[in-house]
Amino acid sequence: MKRRQFCFSALMLAGVSGCSSLAGSGPASRAIVSKAAASLKETAASAFKYVEVDLTQQVLAVLGDPGPGSFFKSFGKGRSGPPELTVGVGDTVSITIFESAAGGLFIPNDAGSRPGNYVSLPSQTVDQKGYIAVPYAGAILAKGRTLGAIQAEVVKKLSSRAIEPQAVISVTSQASNQVTVIGQVGSPGKLNINAAGDRVLDILSRAGGIANAGYETFVTLQRHGTEATIYFLNLVTDPKENIYVAPEDTLYVYQEQRSFTAFGASGTSGQFKFEQEHVLLSDAVGKAGGLLDSQADPGQVLLYRLEHRSNLEKMQMNLSAFAPDVLEIPTIYRANFRDPSSFFVAKKFYVHDRDVLYVTNADKVELFKFLALITGITGAAATASSDVATTRSAGRYLGQ
Repeated sequence: MKRRQFCFSALMLAGVSGCSSLAGSGPASRAIVSKAAASLKETAASAFKYVEVDLTQQVLAVLGDPGPGSFFKSFGKGRSGPPELTVGVGDTVSITIFESAAGGLFIPNDAGSRPGNYVSLPSQTVDQKGYIAVPYAGAILAKGRTLGAIQAEVVKKLSSRAIEPQAVISVTSQASNQVTVIGQVGSPGKLNINAAGDRVLDILSRAGGIANAGYETFVTLQRHGTEATIYFLNLVTDPKENIYVAPEDTLYVYQEQRSFTAFGASGTSGQFKFEQEHVLLSDAVGKAGGLLDSQADPGQVLLYRLEHRSNLEKMQMNLSAFAPDVLEIPTIYRANFRDPSSFFVAKKFYVHDRDVLYVTNADKVELFKFLALITGITGAAATASSDVATTRSAGRYLGQ
């Protein structure tokens, strides 16, 4: 009986001492929690809610690689052509007045031989209040109006004094109908918009083109307080995204290396850059070193993402647990690589920037960990018992 009690005590001692002597890179979580002056515990209400989606052919039909945003959805709806350009503050205009016969307001009777009954007024700049001045017509509002509207008002104000007057007004120097292009392009600066209209790619081409690889380039468009960002290659491949620019637009071109993070029972954990136009789930698993044969559960390959609410609604997912104004839903996609067909699904599932790939451990791995712990504890107990026996023998020898 005493021998059993001794062995049990030695086992407990070895277990306790073993736990306290295990290697670690810092304080244990128990010590951190117990010594905190105050703490905010996670509750069911505070925890992140999420949805789980098994990757199937039906799910792939909804998903794609849309990039961070859309110019068409933000600015292009309802517009089939270029915006109508108007005169603005700082523009320089030239004005020519025609009369049908000499002896009128601008063409005297003794004008002699002339190439035409007209007079060209000195060029002038639209002032800060938006006006230009025309002799005998007074101040004419030009800001925000088309050339045709300005010409009509000039003719109307001169019609009672000139002989069948006509007016031709043209912009000789633009300052208002411009687009600002900044960032990583060949020649940043302000560019005039052509009267026929310019699309986003037209402006980028005139600005010297993008400076970096297309798969790492993003374009942000700012217009009157609204902003949208698009992946450059989506701008190239989807014609409806290549919308017309408008006066006072700002285009910001920048480089951002897209990446995803992988950890768990994969060959390599860490952050991986795309370094290509698209990364599929099969590509991502390969970049992360594949699945560890001795550790991974092929049936539980998970991808974490903040998914657009509209995509989940198309899948007929029940989102009643999320408020209507929550547009990005925490989502876990699950691929079952035990199913041979899942590899074809993985070759069509696009990984998005900042996605997280997690490969879970197989159930047997947790069991092996537990058995290894038990083996370590019992081994330590046996070693302690052997040490006690050795000490007793040494004591007997010294006592002789």
